[in-house]
Amino acid sequence: MAKAIKLPKISAAAKPALPGTKLIAPKTKKGQRHLEKRAPKTIEECRKSLILAGNKVSQVLKDVMTDFHKLKGADSVKFSRKNEDIRPLETGGESHLEFYCNRSDCSLFALGTHTKKRPHNLTLGRMFDFRFYDAIELGIENFQAIKMFAKAATKAQVGSKPCIIFAGEKFESVGPLKQMKSLLLDFFRGPPISQINLAGLDRVMMATAVDDNKVLLRQYSIKMKKSGSRVPRLALEEMGPRLDFVVRRSREAPADMAKEAMRQPQLHGKKAFKEEGPGLHLGVRCIRCAPAEMVKEAMRQPQLHGKKVKNVNADMVAGKVGRIYMPPQKVDSMALTKMKGLKKEHKQATADAVAAGLPKPRTRKPGKRAAEALAEVAP
Repeated sequence: MAKAIKLPKISAAAKPALPGTKLIAPKTKKGQRHLEKRAPKTIEECRKSLILAGNKVSQVLKDVMTDFHKLKGADSVKFSRKNEDIRPLETGGESHLEFYCNRSDCSLFALGTHTKKRPHNLTLGRMFDFRFYDAIELGIENFQAIKMFAKAATKAQVGSKPCIIFAGEKFESVGPLKQMKSLLLDFFRGPPISQINLAGLDRVMMATAVDDNKVLLRQYSIKMKKSGSRVPRLALEEMGPRLDFVVRRSREAPADMAKEAMRQPQLHGKKAFKEEGPGLHLGVRCIRCAPAEMVKEAMRQPQLHGKKVKNVNADMVAGKVGRIYMPPQKVDSMALTKMKGLKKEHKQATADAVAAGLPKPRTRKPGKRAAEALAEVAP
C-alpha cells in the first residue's frame, strides 16, 4: 500500500502567475515576505517597467529607451542585450516577454525593434497577473534626446511626478489614441501620493493629437519667477525628450481579462482592509458593532420645533388651516324631513303598486316620541 504524502500549504503569494511554472513554497520568513511583496495588492504601488530591445534595434531606439529609463528612474529595469522571438502583437509571440516580466516583477514593458517594414518601432504594453494584457506600436519620426536640452533638464528633480496634459479631442474618440493615453498615464504617473507640494511640481509632459494616427510628445521644465505678488509667475522651458509618434498596430485586451482587471476592490466591506497615510499603516483585525437599539437611540434627531401636527398648515390670510376627512355621504338613506311633494309621490307609488298587484313600498315607522306627539294631537 502506497504511503500518503502530505504536501505543504502554499499561500496565495506563492502561487505562480504563468501556467507550467514551478510551484514555489516559502521555506523561510524572508522568502515568505518576498513572495507577499510580489503578490497582487488591493492598493497598487508604483508600476515597474521593463525596457528591452528586440532582435534588431537602431541607434534612435537606443536613445529613446535610455531616456525612458531615466524618466522612470528606480522603477525601471533595462536589459542591455538583444532578445529574439519577442513579438507581442502576434499570437504566441508574447511567451518570452511574460517570462521576463515575471522574473523582473514588472507590469509594464517597452520593446524597441527596427525592420525595413516598420523602422524605429517602439511597442508599449501592459501585463495583468504577469499575463499579456494589451499593447500598441508607435513609429518614431522625429526625436531629440534629453542630453540635447542639458541646461533645462538639470533643473528637474530625480523621482518627481510630472503634470501630464493631453491636448486634442482625438484622445477621447479614437480607439488607439485612447489606449495610448491610458498607457502613457501608467508609464509616467509615478507612485501614489496623498498630498501635493507645488514647489516639487517641476516638469510638465504634454501629448498633442495632431490627427487620428499622429501624436507629439513634449516635456517642459517649470520655472517660478517673480510676479510682484504671493503667486509666482510660471514659465515653461523645453527639457526633452521631443518625440513625434505615428500609431501603427495595436492589440486590445480580451473581454474577460479586461473585466477582471477593471474590477474594483471592496475596501469598506466585511473583509479587512489596509489604509495608507503619511507614515501610518493600519490593518483592521476585529470589528465590534453597536447594538441595534443603541444605534437607533443615538441616531434619533432632536425635535427643535415641537411635535408636528398632521393636516394643519399656516395661511397668511386665514391663519391656521386644518384639513379633515369626510367620508362619502349617502343622502338617499339618511333620515331627513319629508316634504309634502315627496309624500304625494309616495302615495302615488303606493296606488300604482296596488293596481299592479305588487307589494306596497315600505314606509318608515315613526319613533316613540313622534308617536306620543301624534297621540296628543289626535282628537
